[in-house]
Amino acid sequence: ARSNANAAALQNIVEDRDWLGNLAEDESIRSTTSVCLTVEGADEAFIKTFAGLLDKEGAAYDVAGYRDAPAGLRIWCGATVDTADIEALGPWLDWAYVTAKAA
Repeated sequence: ARSNANAAALQNIVEDRDWLGNLAEDESIRSTTSVCLTVEGADEAFIKTFAGLLDKEGAAYDVAGYRDAPAGLRIWCGATVDTADIEALGPWLDWAYVTAKAA
Protein backbone atom coordinates (compact mmCIF):
# COMPACT_ATOMS: atom_id res chain seq x y z
CA ALA A 1 0.00 0.00 0.00
CA ARG A 2 2.84 2.38 0.83
CA SER A 3 4.57 1.75 -2.50
CA ASN A 4 1.30 2.36 -4.34
CA ALA A 5 0.79 5.65 -2.45
CA ASN A 6 4.34 6.70 -3.31
CA ALA A 7 3.91 5.84 -6.98
CA ALA A 8 0.61 7.76 -7.05
CA ALA A 9 2.29 10.79 -5.46
CA LEU A 10 5.04 10.65 -8.08
CA GLN A 11 2.46 10.26 -10.85
CA ASN A 12 0.80 13.47 -9.62
CA ILE A 13 4.16 15.22 -9.97
CA VAL A 14 4.56 13.85 -13.50
CA GLU A 15 1.07 14.92 -14.53
CA ASP A 16 1.70 18.48 -13.29
CA ARG A 17 4.82 18.90 -15.48
CA ASP A 18 4.81 18.86 -19.26
CA TRP A 19 8.52 18.04 -19.37
CA LEU A 20 8.20 14.80 -17.36
CA GLY A 21 6.74 11.54 -18.57
CA ASN A 22 6.65 7.83 -17.83
CA LEU A 23 9.13 5.62 -19.63
CA ALA A 24 6.50 2.86 -19.58
CA GLU A 25 3.66 4.58 -21.39
CA ASP A 26 1.29 1.68 -20.66
CA GLU A 27 0.12 2.21 -17.09
CA SER A 28 -0.59 -1.50 -16.64
CA ILE A 29 3.12 -2.37 -16.88
CA ARG A 30 4.59 0.50 -14.82
CA SER A 31 6.52 -0.37 -11.72
CA THR A 32 5.31 1.11 -8.45
CA THR A 33 8.70 0.70 -6.82
CA SER A 34 11.43 1.68 -9.29
CA VAL A 35 9.59 4.29 -11.35
CA CYS A 36 11.35 5.29 -14.56
CA LEU A 37 10.66 8.72 -16.01
CA THR A 38 11.55 10.54 -19.19
CA VAL A 39 12.67 14.15 -19.26
CA GLU A 40 11.76 16.04 -22.41
CA GLY A 41 14.78 16.70 -24.59
CA ALA A 42 17.21 15.13 -22.13
CA ASP A 43 20.30 13.25 -23.11
CA GLU A 44 22.69 11.31 -20.88
CA ALA A 45 24.79 14.39 -20.07
CA PHE A 46 21.72 16.42 -19.06
CA ILE A 47 20.47 13.63 -16.79
CA LYS A 48 23.91 13.33 -15.20
CA THR A 49 23.87 17.06 -14.43
CA PHE A 50 20.25 16.93 -13.26
CA ALA A 51 20.85 13.99 -10.93
CA GLY A 52 24.13 15.48 -9.70
CA LEU A 53 22.37 18.68 -8.67
CA LEU A 54 19.81 16.74 -6.63
CA ASP A 55 22.53 14.63 -5.04
CA LYS A 56 24.66 17.66 -4.12
CA GLU A 57 21.69 19.29 -2.38
CA GLY A 58 20.77 16.08 -0.56
CA ALA A 59 17.35 16.14 -2.21
CA ALA A 60 17.62 12.78 -4.00
CA TYR A 61 20.31 10.18 -4.50
CA ASP A 62 21.04 7.82 -7.40
CA VAL A 63 18.11 8.98 -9.53
CA ALA A 64 19.75 8.82 -12.95
CA GLY A 65 18.36 6.00 -15.06
CA TYR A 66 20.35 2.86 -15.65
CA ARG A 67 23.31 3.18 -18.01
CA ASP A 68 21.73 0.94 -20.65
CA ALA A 69 18.27 2.52 -20.35
CA PRO A 70 17.07 5.58 -22.27
CA ALA A 71 18.17 8.86 -20.68
CA GLY A 72 15.83 9.58 -17.79
CA LEU A 73 15.22 9.39 -14.08
CA ARG A 74 14.64 6.40 -11.82
CA ILE A 75 12.83 7.23 -8.59
CA TRP A 76 12.57 4.66 -5.80
CA CYS A 77 8.98 4.55 -4.52
CA GLY A 78 9.28 1.38 -2.45
CA ALA A 79 7.86 0.94 1.03
CA THR A 80 11.05 2.25 2.64
CA VAL A 81 10.21 5.77 1.43
CA ASP A 82 7.74 8.13 3.08
CA THR A 83 5.06 9.49 0.76
CA ALA A 84 5.76 12.99 2.10
CA ASP A 85 9.31 12.66 0.79
CA ILE A 86 8.02 11.82 -2.70
CA GLU A 87 5.66 14.78 -2.55
CA ALA A 88 8.54 17.05 -1.47
CA LEU A 89 10.54 15.92 -4.50
CA GLY A 90 8.38 17.88 -6.96
CA PRO A 91 9.86 21.34 -6.30
CA TRP A 92 13.35 19.85 -6.25
CA LEU A 93 12.77 18.31 -9.69
CA ASP A 94 11.59 21.70 -10.96
CA TRP A 95 14.69 23.39 -9.55
CA ALA A 96 17.09 20.80 -10.96
CA TYR A 97 15.41 20.93 -14.38
CA VAL A 98 15.65 24.72 -14.63
CA THR A 99 19.19 24.75 -13.24
CA ALA A 100 20.41 22.01 -15.58
CA LYS A 101 18.80 23.73 -18.58
CA ALA A 102 20.66 26.95 -17.72
CA ALA A 103 24.02 25.15 -17.39
